[in-house]
Amino acid sequence: MRVIAGSLKGRRLAPVRGLIRPTGAKVREAIFNILGNVVAEARVLDLFAGTGALGIEALSRGAKDAVFVEDHPESLKVLRRNLESLDLGDRSRVLPVSVHTALKKLAVQCEKFNLAFLDPPYGGEKAVTALAALAAAAIISPGAWVVAEHSRRDTLPEAAGNLERRELRRYGDTQVDFYQAV
Repeated sequence: MRVIAGSLKGRRLAPVRGLIRPTGAKVREAIFNILGNVVAEARVLDLFAGTGALGIEALSRGAKDAVFVEDHPESLKVLRRNLESLDLGDRSRVLPVSVHTALKKLAVQCEKFNLAFLDPPYGGEKAVTALAALAAAAIISPGAWVVAEHSRRDTLPEAAGNLERRELRRYGDTQVDFYQAV
């Protein structure tokens, strides 16, 4: 897996062995083509970060900084290794806790983000639950974007709190919903 574009274009990302499903290059490229200039100078939140591919791609494309949330031990090791090998320590922070714990902590700290990625493991209601928790945390700035990647068998709502779905794309078994905070 490699960074697709930006200052880190072509740099390798270490994979996570096992059951973790990273966002494929074609899906990542499509997401960032749709987002366009939204990424430049954004404060990014990468929930269920895994290898960090989405947040790292955003940093490569000019995002100001990123917070990565991951609690799976093997993924956490790989995420930290990827950030270190790409020298992104000064523009990133890793929260090694559950998404729900991280959202509470970020809300208490009055953090605000312009772009958030939500890519939970497929199956169950994880995407729906995490989207609702993200909206409830009130850490997404007005006008900001939330990109939710999930199985196309799962259905996300048209809106969650102040987040309204603006676009939906399908790539094989993957569906990507784009929400904007109003």
